[in-house]
Amino acid sequence: MEQEKIVRRIIAADNSCLFNAVGYVMDHDLGKSQELRRVIANKVRSDPEQYDEAVLEKSNEDYCRWILDRQKWGGAIELSVLADHYGREIAAYDIQTKRCDIYGQGEGYKERAMLIYDGLHYDALALEMFPGAPKDFDVTIFTVDETGGVGYVTQLAEKLVDEQHRAKKFTDTQNFTLRCQSCQQGLKGQKEAVEHARSTGHTNFAEYS
Repeated sequence: MEQEKIVRRIIAADNSCLFNAVGYVMDHDLGKSQELRRVIANKVRSDPEQYDEAVLEKSNEDYCRWILDRQKWGGAIELSVLADHYGREIAAYDIQTKRCDIYGQGEGYKERAMLIYDGLHYDALALEMFPGAPKDFDVTIFTVDETGGVGYVTQLAEKLVDEQHRAKKFTDTQNFTLRCQSCQQGLKGQKEAVEHARSTGHTNFAEYS
């Protein structure tokens, strides 16, 4: 146990990082993004009362088309649906705030997987059994105990998040600078980027300093 540690497994930055990170921790499969997008679209389409425009910020039909686009990012709604799909909690650690949001908590699920978020990108978290262990040996599913935690694994995860936070391995989404790759307009922070996307339909942004 002394040699075990939680490690960050890097997921490709291809706009489907959330889905591929979930695929990795749940199935050790990095190629499930479109399958998981379909799972979400089907769930949302099947329950238009729960997933209405107030929740989705667009019509149910528009959302279902939107989430199937491999260029669109996922977030809290998608993680909640995927936790229910797998019947496991998904813990998402935010590096900047060190907050942990647990999707599916309170549903009686007995297992948990973990992700890490840097403000723009999701990666997978895995338990490395010994230094340099092959990824095939990664443990990514953990038993939820009677306290609602996952034992010492929680402390190992929090240690990694703290290390990543102190190393500033995150993007400050309130103050970072972006350039729209469609029209070259400069933008500051996530709020301006979202407003620009809504008003223009442009969704291809690149960070610059």
